[in-house]
Amino acid sequence: MPDMLDAIDRHILRVLQRDGRISNVELAKEVGLSPSPCLRRVRLLEEAGIIDRYVAVLDPAKVGAGLTVFARVWFKTQDAEVTLRFGEAVRRFPEVMECYLTTGECDAVLRIVTTDLRSYWRFQADHLTRIPSVLSVKTDVPMETLKRSYQLPLR
Repeated sequence: MPDMLDAIDRHILRVLQRDGRISNVELAKEVGLSPSPCLRRVRLLEEAGIIDRYVAVLDPAKVGAGLTVFARVWFKTQDAEVTLRFGEAVRRFPEVMECYLTTGECDAVLRIVTTDLRSYWRFQADHLTRIPSVLSVKTDVPMETLKRSYQLPLR
């Protein structure tokens, strides 16, 4: 699919990643099209699933979710059933923003947001470590966010 994207499609995608609420008229002007063909291209990008959805990006601290932690998780065993059940479990927790199965030292890495360390500790004790497949959890607490982006690099 990426080979099917031309320079204008990529430009449209870069602009929409920066500002998903831009009007079609403004978007068309910025990418050098008239509004009708621009809208047609956006609709095709949506229909193809390249544009997955539009969201509002919130300031975590202003909505009471000012703590981000990264939890490294080790499984008791590493089989397909364990992975499946673990995925089902973490999808139910709104605190888990992202979850990646990994190679290397641990089996999964989670980005978790919560109000403070005490609430994270409760989440870890009451939920995360009670997932049957979890052997252990190690948590990394970032001291400062140097970069946070939701824009994919499109060349």
